[in-house]
Amino acid sequence: MSSEPSIFFSDPNERQGSFLRRTLVVGGLTALGVMGLGLRLGQLQVVQAREFATLAAENQFNFRLVPPPRGLIKDRNGVVIAGNRPSFRVLVVRDETKDLDGTLDLLGRLLPDTLERRRGIIRDVNAAPRFTPVPVKSDLTWDEFARVNLYANELPGVMADMHEARFYPHGGAFAHVVGYVAKPNARDVEAYREAGEEVPTLLFNPSFRIGRQGIERSLEDRLRGEPGGNRVEVDARGRVVGEDAENSRPPVPGEEVVLTLDADIQNKALEVFGEEAGSCVVMDVRNGDVLCMVSAPSFDPNLFVSGVPTSVYRAWADYERRPLTDKAINGVFAPGSTFKPVTGLAALVRGANPDRRITCTGGFYLGRRFACHATHGSQDMRDAIKNSCNVYFMQLAVEMGPDAIAEVARTMGFGQTFDLGIGNQNPGLVPDTGWRRRNPVRGDGKWYPGETPSYAIGQGALTVNALQLAVYTSRLANGRKAIQPRLIKSIGGREQPPAGDVRDLPYDPALLAILREGMNRVTDVGGTGFRNSQLGLGAVRMAGKTGTAQVRNYGTGSRKSNVWSQKDHNLFIAYAPIDEPRYAVSVIVQHGGMGGGTAGAPRAREVMKVALLKDPDIRRRIEQSGFADTEDPGSHEANALGAAGPQGAPAPATEEAPPAAGAQPASTSEAPQ
Repeated sequence: MSSEPSIFFSDPNERQGSFLRRTLVVGGLTALGVMGLGLRLGQLQVVQAREFATLAAENQFNFRLVPPPRGLIKDRNGVVIAGNRPSFRVLVVRDETKDLDGTLDLLGRLLPDTLERRRGIIRDVNAAPRFTPVPVKSDLTWDEFARVNLYANELPGVMADMHEARFYPHGGAFAHVVGYVAKPNARDVEAYREAGEEVPTLLFNPSFRIGRQGIERSLEDRLRGEPGGNRVEVDARGRVVGEDAENSRPPVPGEEVVLTLDADIQNKALEVFGEEAGSCVVMDVRNGDVLCMVSAPSFDPNLFVSGVPTSVYRAWADYERRPLTDKAINGVFAPGSTFKPVTGLAALVRGANPDRRITCTGGFYLGRRFACHATHGSQDMRDAIKNSCNVYFMQLAVEMGPDAIAEVARTMGFGQTFDLGIGNQNPGLVPDTGWRRRNPVRGDGKWYPGETPSYAIGQGALTVNALQLAVYTSRLANGRKAIQPRLIKSIGGREQPPAGDVRDLPYDPALLAILREGMNRVTDVGGTGFRNSQLGLGAVRMAGKTGTAQVRNYGTGSRKSNVWSQKDHNLFIAYAPIDEPRYAVSVIVQHGGMGGGTAGAPRAREVMKVALLKDPDIRRRIEQSGFADTEDPGSHEANALGAAGPQGAPAPATEEAPPAAGAQPASTSEAPQ
């Protein structure tokens, strides 16, 4: 029989001693633990009390970024051309809904059109920071807004509110010069990082819009403003349970920008183009203020605010008349006969006699025949400008060479960009012998004599834009100052100075007066722009210069074509009044297919009439002369373009004579109207 082992203490005191030792060890450890816990609690509740109170408050409250209203953009008379309007919208907060797909399904029953953009909405929601409301649809109707609020309790994470959206009340009239706003993209974020700058948190807010093109882009930092924040109380899941309005920070609106543009003149300029493509610029010849800068056809910038549909954008981009291109500063064309005064001035500054007579027999011969559009007979400089005689200016150009012409062209404003406050300007090209050496043709860098006749009449490699033509016309009309264009009048209430130094023209004013005499005759009886340049404002008359630029070689065929891209460009420059110039205008009708006098002049006339009738001094002068037809400039629609057809195209006057057989692409044709 086995016995189980057992422990026996031979001494009772030994058993008691072992118990006491265990008790002391356990008690000591417990005391140390309690002491450590007490010290930690003391540290948390006394030493770090303020720090943890702050952290607790931060968990209870947080700030939700509020994009600021963009600064207003106004015209010179205070008319808003880019503003903000109230807009109802519906938003989704990803972290407040357990089932995003289910929420969007329910929302799609209330707003069916959101189903079409479901993929894009999910992408935006997933890319947004935590607890950031993401717009699902903007510009809700009142019925849609009420419907969403009615079912708000059944749509977790969905809310509807009212915010300010960018709005362009004049549609496409200012689209190119003012630009538009759109959602930031990855390139915007990368641009900050490449510049070594911290990316603003505002760029990641789904409601924020950034400036694109024109003034909206160039003055983005001034128009953007400072974001604010709503201090809201949230529960443990981050859901909003209250708002602390007292400690919220309102956003600071962007600065107000005032442009030198005039809304009435700008709208009229776009109207007169109808379906034609081209550009128009109006300047004050006294101070350089740009009153109008239009590119046609245009587009509606409001579509970009909420996101232009891909099909619409593709249609704009593919249309041959390029509505997205700013033709006023980015589109360049051969100036045609509007360039002839430059050739005349280059000859005058080198001692040419303006009374010298050159006989036009209908063509100029230099190795080959360069055609003129008519046989003008004996011409002096004033008559040659009036009749737009090719032979006269070709003869002068061959005698002095291309470098003399190029020097004067640059002085008068060609081949350069201007500090308007907006980029994307195309400087065009003023060629000379140095340019030819740098740009040889098939390895030959020589300027051949046969290139000079074309250059003299605004063809060949020479290209300009409508703004340069307006600057050139302003300097001709002013007669003394190299006027610089100014587009931005004030920013944040601070007047902006003229761009660049307005220096004196390096020419005798008497020489420029000779050119103006010729331009005065262009719009007089027998001039190439007579019929369609009459303002009908009594003694207040307009002087100008017509131009037609070829885009192809006619050879022995007809210059007429039914293909839009093969039609001539039509140009017209003008200033008014003749005796005391105040305003200059340039018009380019791209592939208009007529002549400067039939396509450009009537459009310039209607735009100039609005500018003149809005000038109090000119209006007073017209009234004092006894001329009664001084109705408000906004009521000229019935007179636009004279006897305009249903598409806004002017009724053709006597058309330009076709060039003689064998005419070269260098020739231009301007026949009297």
